[in-house]
Amino acid sequence: MAPDRPAPLSVALRKKPVATLLAESGEGDESGEGGGSAEGGARLNRSIGLWQLAALGISCTIGTGIFFVLTTSVPQAGPGVLLSFVVVAIAAGLTALCYCELASAIPVSGSSYSYAYATLGEGIAFAVGACLLLEYGVAASATAVSWGEYLNLFTDLLFGFRLPHALSAAPDSGGLINLPAVVLVGLCCLLLVRGARESAVVNAVMVAVKVLVLLLFVAVALTGFEADRLHPFLPLGVAGVGTAASGIFFSFIGLDAISTAGEEVRNPRRTVPLALLLSLGVVTALYLAVAFAALGAQSWGSFSGQEAGLAQILEQVTGAHWPALVFAGGAVVSIFSVTLVSIYGQTRILYSMGRDGLLPPLFAKVSARTRTPVRNTVVVCVGITALAAFVPLDVLADLTSMGTLVAFAVVSVGVMVLRRTQPALPRGFRVPGYPVTPVLSLAAIAYLLYGLHVSTYVLFAVWLVGAAVLYLGYGRHHSRLGREPVASSLPTPRGAAPDPAGSRTKGGA
Repeated sequence: MAPDRPAPLSVALRKKPVATLLAESGEGDESGEGGGSAEGGARLNRSIGLWQLAALGISCTIGTGIFFVLTTSVPQAGPGVLLSFVVVAIAAGLTALCYCELASAIPVSGSSYSYAYATLGEGIAFAVGACLLLEYGVAASATAVSWGEYLNLFTDLLFGFRLPHALSAAPDSGGLINLPAVVLVGLCCLLLVRGARESAVVNAVMVAVKVLVLLLFVAVALTGFEADRLHPFLPLGVAGVGTAASGIFFSFIGLDAISTAGEEVRNPRRTVPLALLLSLGVVTALYLAVAFAALGAQSWGSFSGQEAGLAQILEQVTGAHWPALVFAGGAVVSIFSVTLVSIYGQTRILYSMGRDGLLPPLFAKVSARTRTPVRNTVVVCVGITALAAFVPLDVLADLTSMGTLVAFAVVSVGVMVLRRTQPALPRGFRVPGYPVTPVLSLAAIAYLLYGLHVSTYVLFAVWLVGAAVLYLGYGRHHSRLGREPVASSLPTPRGAAPDPAGSRTKGGA
């Protein structure tokens, strides 16, 4: 008589033991290699240090938002968009503390997908993975679209040449194809398949350029600052602040990007939390400085529909081309790095899901030569190219915010679940003020979700239905968790000691 098949609900709620996650990542391996169970026998390489990891987060966060988000958020809130950035920074900060604890306890690839698998179950983890894929894919596409705008401005100022609108805009924006976006994604693909360390080094250089360019903008824009432009401060009311904050939130995607690199970081239990906090502090300060300078240099009504807006502000303030030329050139370099990190994050989510059997094994195959998931990267870049070439920017931004908010909510819940279920799990960082901090994080996320448009919810629901069909039709039947024995005991990684206090924490509980 054939054994009874498990009920679908029990399958969807089965959890992946933390011990298994750590064993697969190679955590504690003296060789310094990660990802011990990748398809093809090759491992991801632990080669990224603190500053390179922080640069990944800073790169993805700053460039995703500030170079183009003001053109969509300022018309929604006016000068009150400054409050929108503060609200988003508070929400992101609360969630970052939760990320720090989970990343120090479970330092693996996959970010909130892996955390959900360990705390909430396989079905929820698959849905979170789908949110992350949407988040990274759409963010990369959105920044690639913006890159074309700055590239056009740069070539116009330098050579007096612009690509025809038909070749630099999506069909819904009056064009045929966004060719610069296609070129950008192709260049990122070539760099990523060479290796994570090479990509991180190049990205660190680009981050330095990006910070200098933004500081240049602040310095020049403040020379044209007029306080009267900040009045009235809330022309569209408090509701406008919330609406703008909901759209801005996707620009903090870099926090999640840091945790996707857990298996390629040296000493991840210490490095990942430090990189999260460092990147959050830097990007919040830069966001507020740039937004404040921009609003003082140009009336808020002029931001709507403005292409390469920050560069245009510099040209208006100085009456000369050179500041706009320098800024546009820096933006071209900077936005390249954002797209690079967003694509990197998506490939690592797919890698984790493929390794778990929830997606085809193609996504978990690592090249023995470059130690990167080459085929995975190519597939991702093809999909992102299609989005960037044919979908308009405003649709992409709201969808990314939705995916980011859901992923951040799962992390906040995951902290509370793991505190209850595995209080003795070694943690390199513990959330202060527990359990108040994760609850406040969830409240802030709920507020931001409320501000999103109904159409965003509809598109997101369609995406989740598609994810559910894929999980029911493929994922649950091929899951390694359902086919292989799992580790039953929790190893103590090198350099970490079990928590002698059990569920007692420094910050609360």
